[in-house]
Amino acid sequence: MLSEEERRRGAADLIRAERERGVIPQLSRTFPNIELEDAYAIQRLWADARVAQGSRVVGHKIGLTSRAMQMASNIAEPDYGHLLDDMIYNDGAQVPANRFRAPRLEVELAFVLGNPLEGPNARLYDVMKATDFIVPALEIIDYRTEVPRAVTDTIADNAAAAAMVIGGRTIRPMDVDIRWIGATLSKNGVIEESGVSAAVLGHPAAGVAWLVNKLAALGARLEAGEIVLAGSFTRPVSVAAGDVIHADYGPLGSIAVSFT
Repeated sequence: MLSEEERRRGAADLIRAERERGVIPQLSRTFPNIELEDAYAIQRLWADARVAQGSRVVGHKIGLTSRAMQMASNIAEPDYGHLLDDMIYNDGAQVPANRFRAPRLEVELAFVLGNPLEGPNARLYDVMKATDFIVPALEIIDYRTEVPRAVTDTIADNAAAAAMVIGGRTIRPMDVDIRWIGATLSKNGVIEESGVSAAVLGHPAAGVAWLVNKLAALGARLEAGEIVLAGSFTRPVSVAAGDVIHADYGPLGSIAVSFT
């Protein structure tokens, strides 16, 4: 377990790396005694610092939703990060690639809450009831520490959340069976990945329920209007300046974005 001073040092290092578009040594190397609780505390300190600089927390992302990724990370549950207002792009945006170090894209669904949602013991149907609508989204993930990274490095680094793109057709939670939303992800006209939303813990809302119960242990909840990225159902695809991305969600429309 780390001291409060060590946690603040870790958050300050991540903020500096973000500002300078650089990398720092893994926090798991700098602080060999770091634990999951420390990693989430560092993440919160980073988010608090960004809010103090003028950003606004608008939601959360959920990661490590596949069993394969959990096993690779030596963790038995997903992880989460914060979404800030300056991380969100709309369909058709031109995203400056130099904002990131090594950006990659993941195909997801975003839940937008119409009512507050809190645990403990929140269930999938509680999530569906509290959700106003669901919309296709792409998450841009990035890293600010050297590799290879331990799961504590990823969590402290905002669970790798760097930005997101929202587009396509908004739907009510019961409009379709959201377990079976399929999508393809194309880069420069070539399909690189495809998947179906059931790959996210069997049901995308299951991850949101997990998040709510996790936050309850910290005395926190999700508020009305918050966005929750429910987890990727494709492998990440690397992108760089000049790339044009098209994510096709079939009946739910598509998202197009380019990197400049």
